[in-house]
Amino acid sequence: MRRLGLLTSGGDASGMNAAIRAVVRKGIHHGFEVWGIKHGFEGLMNGELAKMSLGSVGDIIQKGGTILYTSRSERFKTAEGQAAALEVLASHQIDSLVVIGGDGSFRGALELGKKGINVAGVPGTIDNDIGGTDFTIGFDTAINTVINAVDKIRDTATSHERTYVVEVMGRHAGDIALWAGLADGAESILIPEAAFDLDELVARLKRGIARGKRHSIILVAEGAGSGPEIARQIQDKTGLETRVTILGHIQRGGAPTAFDRVLGSRMGAFAVDLILTNQTGQMTALRHNQLIGVPIEAALQSPRQFDLSLYDLASILAI
Repeated sequence: MRRLGLLTSGGDASGMNAAIRAVVRKGIHHGFEVWGIKHGFEGLMNGELAKMSLGSVGDIIQKGGTILYTSRSERFKTAEGQAAALEVLASHQIDSLVVIGGDGSFRGALELGKKGINVAGVPGTIDNDIGGTDFTIGFDTAINTVINAVDKIRDTATSHERTYVVEVMGRHAGDIALWAGLADGAESILIPEAAFDLDELVARLKRGIARGKRHSIILVAEGAGSGPEIARQIQDKTGLETRVTILGHIQRGGAPTAFDRVLGSRMGAFAVDLILTNQTGQMTALRHNQLIGVPIEAALQSPRQFDLSLYDLASILAI
């Protein structure tokens, strides 16, 4: 009987549990013995493995986070750490591994792939910053969390006639800010993929005031700048009472949306198909709502797809 390992690594993302469930049950369906590895690559080096069953993944599809836990590991980046991981896999007779995570996790998977492990990647990150796929697991839940928060902030902004700057996550990617900003009718959206002029932003605010607008929402991706600093400059330039909200890690947690539950299930199951057909070193990718295998190395090297037409649309609709 072939043995398949499974781990989650890096930042958690809602929908990871749906992917875990799919890997375990699809793997068992095809005759694999599936072993869960706790705490990512760090747990792999430490031998934190347990055999999984159909029942071990029951009642988890609706839960945020990851039941396998996760971590970031500097030790795994060393030759000694990778040798320790390979030794653990060999001792458990595991020759295949599904890695659920982002770009750092995929780089770790590639290293094991170079050393003979049949690896498959499942893109799980709220940032939606993996090349080769239209969406990553957790992104949809994160933007819905932001939308829900901004809806509440807008109520207060309206009541007090204030300008609110809301800083959202995304590392070096602006997808969360862009999608949430468009969905929430934000007056301005600042993202790292598009240069912005603070004076033009101020002019936009003043035009709104001239036509009777008394409150505004400005979404700032963390990769585009500091929310508090941008708010300070806006207040200095306009005299408008400006407040800041940094949403932080609430964007990572929470029950996954239907989209992320389905995406996680589809991608997890497809990762098993990649293992079954010995398509090592590939990740599951969603393109035009179809799942395909994409070489992990190519995904890491290719430019991330970013739709600037959405940014242009958001600017027009917020005029």
